[in-house]
Amino acid sequence: MADGDGLGEVTSAAASPPAPAPGLSPSLGWRERLRAGLAGTGASLWFVAGLGLLYALRVPLRLCENLAAGTSSLISGLIFIFEWWYFHKHGTSFIEQVSVSHLRPLMGGTESSISEPGSPSSNRESETSRQNLSECKVWRNPLNLFRGAEYRRYTWVTGKEPLTYYDMNLSAQDHQTFFTCDTDFLRPSDTVMQKAWRERNPPARIKAAYQALELNNDCATAYVLLAEEEATTIVDAERLFKQALKAGETIYRRSQQCQHQSPQHEAQLRRDTNVLVYIKRRLAMCARKLGRIREAVKIMRDLMKEFPPLTMLNIHENLLESLLELQAYADVQAVLAKYDDISLPKSAAICYTAALLKTRTVSDKFSPETASRRGLSTAEINAVEAIHRAVEFNPHVPKYLLEMKSLILPPEHILKRGDSEAIAYAFFHLQHWKRIEGALNLLQCTWEGTFRMIPYPLEKGHLFYPYPSCTETADRELLPTFHHVSVYPKKELPFFIHFTAGLCSSTAMIALLTHQFPEIMGVFAKAVSMISRTCVEYL
Repeated sequence: MADGDGLGEVTSAAASPPAPAPGLSPSLGWRERLRAGLAGTGASLWFVAGLGLLYALRVPLRLCENLAAGTSSLISGLIFIFEWWYFHKHGTSFIEQVSVSHLRPLMGGTESSISEPGSPSSNRESETSRQNLSECKVWRNPLNLFRGAEYRRYTWVTGKEPLTYYDMNLSAQDHQTFFTCDTDFLRPSDTVMQKAWRERNPPARIKAAYQALELNNDCATAYVLLAEEEATTIVDAERLFKQALKAGETIYRRSQQCQHQSPQHEAQLRRDTNVLVYIKRRLAMCARKLGRIREAVKIMRDLMKEFPPLTMLNIHENLLESLLELQAYADVQAVLAKYDDISLPKSAAICYTAALLKTRTVSDKFSPETASRRGLSTAEINAVEAIHRAVEFNPHVPKYLLEMKSLILPPEHILKRGDSEAIAYAFFHLQHWKRIEGALNLLQCTWEGTFRMIPYPLEKGHLFYPYPSCTETADRELLPTFHHVSVYPKKELPFFIHFTAGLCSSTAMIALLTHQFPEIMGVFAKAVSMISRTCVEYL
């Protein structure tokens, strides 16, 4: 899907008959490995080419003698070239970083800069650090697809693996956290399922789930695993989840009655609560995919009322998407008013849905030519500011919404403000932007100007804290190899950096050539002087 007919492959995958499921971790072809190797060694090839050029010119330029004599111009030029390259790659000065990180502690500069633990500056630094750490945290995708019915069907049709091993390993850890507890040894079926969640091979997990059902026909987590991985259609998945719901409610009521007997029983109640919420949530998603949207909305609302502490599951994002499908924009605004709060972690779904609602009020009559002549109205300014806010939070989304970049299946985990979150949002919300006339046109006229104003990671953010530098590494682990990961925002180097590097390099080269070939350079200088004088006289 990343290379071609984006959404067309998903449609064909959903319509194709099941086929034998290949493994989830096939080795890459030789072309993919070669392409990845060349991409990773591009900088090394340039470096080797430069060394080869210097080696070839070592005799006519007498580099060894000049280095031994300490040619300051050449050394200065090389320093400037290296400083330019380091700034372009890391966004900071190498000399400044060495001075602050290594020389300053040796000179005793660290002690004077240490703040008192209770001082305002110390509190601000710790708060910024906590925010940066939370932004680099990998989150469970609230709209992740079903492995058997959707992810594996895509693999059967295209031969590509939509999930990476890192992503699936995170899911295995989630399952062990939410679906197991210390009292599993009391029930043989739970003991089997505890081992099943650790299995890497899908057939082995499915086999273990059937073994658990043989031991206990009311093992809810076994039905969950079969619904996620063995069911090849959403209808089959829903049928298994309904069986899981019946078993899960029985176990949950039993755990409620015993919750105060011991800490172990409290842990068991937490586990059974997680299982029940997960089952109901997936049933709501099945209803949404099968077109029963009002039923899905009701299940989601009931979950949010019955289990309000479980906000980390981000069920409100599922609710927002379903309400947008119903075109219940007033209800969408009510949900945003509750969850678009400064104390809650933001997401692309929150920011871009808020922008979509404000864009909806002006997009049908918006014209760039008219706006440039008469200026923006208050409603248009609010819409533009909402788009600015959304693009600053996640600058990768507009290219997917404007179909400038092909969509792929969203991963099971996302990194907020990263390319993985942008894919997950656009995959489900592109249709909602298309439904509102002129919304994509206003986004296209607005987002590029916002992108140019996005702060660099080392600078202070406008509406949010600085864009985290960890997104690229995490996204490359979460997204498949056939997808070209977005790594912007990248900051353009200031003009004076290019100018200074070029001037110093050219000056060093001219000085070196003049020292080695004074006669030739003298003739060249006279020729340049004559040409310049002729041009001046002609003008």
